[in-house]
Amino acid sequence: MYLLFFGALLIVMISAIEFVITKHIVWKKRSLDAMVVLLFAAAFLSIAVVSPNKVQAALNPILGLVPLFSFMVIYFSLSREKNSVMKHAVVYFSSIVTALLTIFYFFTPFKNAVLPTALQVLKDPYFTPVGSYLDTVLFLGFIAVLAFSQLISKKEKKTTILASVSLVFSLIAVSYISFILIKTKDLLVLPPYNLSWFAAVETLKLPLTALFGVGVDNFSSMFTRVKDAGYNISPLWQISSFNVSRSAFLHIFTETGFVGTVAFVLLFLQQIKRGLEGSKDIKKIFPVLYLIVISLFFPPSLIVFFIIFLGLIGIGYHEKQEEHEDTTVLNMGSILPLYIIIVAFSLLFVGVSGYFVGRSYVAELYFKKSLDGFAGKNVKTVYDNMRKAVMQNAYVERFRLNFSQTNLLIANNIASKATPVVDEVTGQKKTPQLTEEERTMVSQAIQAAIQEAKTTVTLNPQKASNWENLAIIYRNIINVAQGADAWTVSAYQRAIMLDPQNPMYRVSLGGIFFSFKNYDEAEKAFEQAIAVKQDWANSYYNLAWSAFQKQDYQKAVIAMQNTLSLLDPKKEKADYEKAAADLIEFKKKIPEEKAPVKAADTSAKPSQLNIPTPQALEVEPKIQLPKTASPEAPLR
Repeated sequence: MYLLFFGALLIVMISAIEFVITKHIVWKKRSLDAMVVLLFAAAFLSIAVVSPNKVQAALNPILGLVPLFSFMVIYFSLSREKNSVMKHAVVYFSSIVTALLTIFYFFTPFKNAVLPTALQVLKDPYFTPVGSYLDTVLFLGFIAVLAFSQLISKKEKKTTILASVSLVFSLIAVSYISFILIKTKDLLVLPPYNLSWFAAVETLKLPLTALFGVGVDNFSSMFTRVKDAGYNISPLWQISSFNVSRSAFLHIFTETGFVGTVAFVLLFLQQIKRGLEGSKDIKKIFPVLYLIVISLFFPPSLIVFFIIFLGLIGIGYHEKQEEHEDTTVLNMGSILPLYIIIVAFSLLFVGVSGYFVGRSYVAELYFKKSLDGFAGKNVKTVYDNMRKAVMQNAYVERFRLNFSQTNLLIANNIASKATPVVDEVTGQKKTPQLTEEERTMVSQAIQAAIQEAKTTVTLNPQKASNWENLAIIYRNIINVAQGADAWTVSAYQRAIMLDPQNPMYRVSLGGIFFSFKNYDEAEKAFEQAIAVKQDWANSYYNLAWSAFQKQDYQKAVIAMQNTLSLLDPKKEKADYEKAAADLIEFKKKIPEEKAPVKAADTSAKPSQLNIPTPQALEVEPKIQLPKTASPEAPLR
């Protein structure tokens, strides 16, 4: 995305220099120009009017202003280029290289090579220069259709050989990748089509969202609102949300509303019209039809929009040249003030946009270095680079979210020194006291973790995952910071409001109440988790223990029996054994019943059944947090 932007900015700068020299503006009007500008305007209005986090939305790699501006500039530049042979040759050559590299890396040529941390990805057999297998298939599929269309139409004979080679390698790569995607299902996780449709339709309920959508970079907030019970019985239920729709068309509908949808539809209608102009030969618009299909049935991505704009600039079908292009020539040399204003604006635009987008790119580099630090287990590298990333671009939520967790990690590492230990001589528990300097460091790290998590919520209070992160931060410091318990509950309640069908949030909240020994509220939370997902054993397990603590043994036994009924004794051996042993103990509290279930051996992996409770870290006396650390952020 950044490469595209700086390439587009270079084109703008060259055009500005040309204008300075010639003092003329030459504009060749084409039939698609208005729709391209309308699509950019739709994204701009959606971001300006609706998007909660406008900076991050502008940097969104799908409908953000940065990629759309890049595509728009490239379109206006290359669509006027008459040398279609050169354009097709470049595309064919890139597809051959992509196909060969993708197949080459599958055989893991660097498997035993010693590579730096940043290049460990080259050992991945699924590495592709496009970024993902799905995008690779869509890109190479488009080139294959384009090459096939050219060969059967017998146009541009100068690139026939290159088109033939591209077609062969593209089909080989597409077939091979498709086989892997079908065989290895975990490589391709797509959002459900029905919920993507519901998300688009949901925007029609309010005039503002109907016109401008829910805002660019805000699809996930709508997805959590339209999730239903059917989603919770699907294999995807543990994925709380998706950032993109199943369909590029529905994604545009959801995020940009009617304005963006109309522009997108008109683009394709105009392309079909141009492709058939002067001829009814359907073969000439095969690539356009291909783009329509992937726009309707596959998720959007930078690559999807890239190949759509390849079609817009004349790569994708062999349309009749627009012989009567309206060419407007304006001589600005005779209007000196206007000439100076245009030159100044152009230079200002290139300078300002280059500076801010450049800072964003530098922030991404720092963030990447921090992730490399995680891989190398270097806490200082992680912290320093993540802090620099936040300083360079303070509006990216994932920077803030990860930085909050990094600060929490540092606080926990220091506070763990005060964990009670057993004296080997006396056998008594002793709690080491932190030094004043260590307490100060813990306090600062905790406050920084909370502040970063709060800022993430403020950047976009509509995302349940942001509130969940804040709740996790508070939950981990309940035994360290005074008042964190109430704020944990508050943050989880906000997350549940935004994602009411998420059973994990309710179980986590119930675990907090359980740790407070508020078994009534814990029981309610676990029952609500069961209501939204009736086949999750952990909800019943937690409910059983809440009932047991309330001495409601009959209810506890029933809940634990339900837990066992949902577990596979072979695939979930450890969980089954744990629940079976607990059931025996529960039934001992009911005299007239005997425990018919016998616990098996314990040679299985550790059980996954648990009650989510706060960390055991303790610091005495507890750290006093400022009042501003509470999660009181506006919920829009």
